[in-house]
Amino acid sequence: MAELDLLRFIAALAVVAFHYLVALASVWGDRPAELFPALAPIAGLGILGVELFFIISGFVILMTVWGRGLGGFVRSRLVRLYPAYWISLAAVAALYGITGAKALDPKLSPGEYLLNATMFQRLFKITDASGVYWSLWAELRFYLLMAILVIIGVTYRRVLAFAGIWLAAALAVKLLENAGLFDNALVRETVMPDYAPYFVAGMALYLIHKHGNSWLPWLYVAAGYGMSIDAALGRVHRRIEGAGFKNMPVTDLSVIITITLIFALMTLVALGVLRLKSSKTLTALGGTTYPLYLLHSVVAVALIPVLTGDLPPWAVAMITTLAAILLSYLVYSFAERPIQRLLKPRRPTQTPSAPAVQVEKASVP
Repeated sequence: MAELDLLRFIAALAVVAFHYLVALASVWGDRPAELFPALAPIAGLGILGVELFFIISGFVILMTVWGRGLGGFVRSRLVRLYPAYWISLAAVAALYGITGAKALDPKLSPGEYLLNATMFQRLFKITDASGVYWSLWAELRFYLLMAILVIIGVTYRRVLAFAGIWLAAALAVKLLENAGLFDNALVRETVMPDYAPYFVAGMALYLIHKHGNSWLPWLYVAAGYGMSIDAALGRVHRRIEGAGFKNMPVTDLSVIITITLIFALMTLVALGVLRLKSSKTLTALGGTTYPLYLLHSVVAVALIPVLTGDLPPWAVAMITTLAAILLSYLVYSFAERPIQRLLKPRRPTQTPSAPAVQVEKASVP
């Protein structure tokens, strides 16, 4: 689905804009929002690019697991997630181990870097080697929940039951926590009340895309939309409380509009209204997205301090963004894809002498 490739790339660019133009004060040596006062209110909304990733993930992962066994699902996720992640982790370790860069330095020991290589470092209370890795922990927990669904068996009714139970649990945890009646870290980590609405809404939209309109999936989308606005406002408010509104000039209305736009775009995708013809360019943009998300902070730490002073801030931001995109495309083309080809299981070749009936039976899952 070429339209999803484009939306994923837009989400990654939004995150890059947020970090480069608003968040990375230690990299610039100054508050980016003061360097880009006209762009900061819009770039600050790029923090919600991850939320777009989550709703796309709910849509795509359900599409991926439909008709696939547990082994195939696990293998596909390992091949998809880890090659670019390991490359980015090696880049982070090299940046701070060789260049002596200080900004955003996680100050990890070699053993902690190795634990980061598993992507389960948060399970052991180890700091992420890169700040963007936090969302991968949410994705991994989503995959683990989806693995349970795969074991049970993916059918329309079971997906509806699974999504409904998860959404209800997320709402219950959120309400009880807000009332001060519940505080259980394990349950919160499992249920993910702040992110479940996006994943569930994406799954419901895929059901609508695959099976057509029905009231229950639309109810999940509507409930997910309402819960997502609350979660997004909470995340932005926490950022404003930490940095101050001057350094994170994002209003509640702009957050609500952004979440509404995200849900509207994904609804158009689900209904088949937003369709794009597949092309090499869109495929490349989709493939570049994940490395760009993982590597753009590394590129910023390496380039921005060097370029600042000699060039105006807008030129530094533009050059750094283009460098991050180029590096990410090179990683996707010459590292990630070759590694994925090596890791993917090879399908047995079909011999010309095999009877047609045998070939047909062999192709049935």
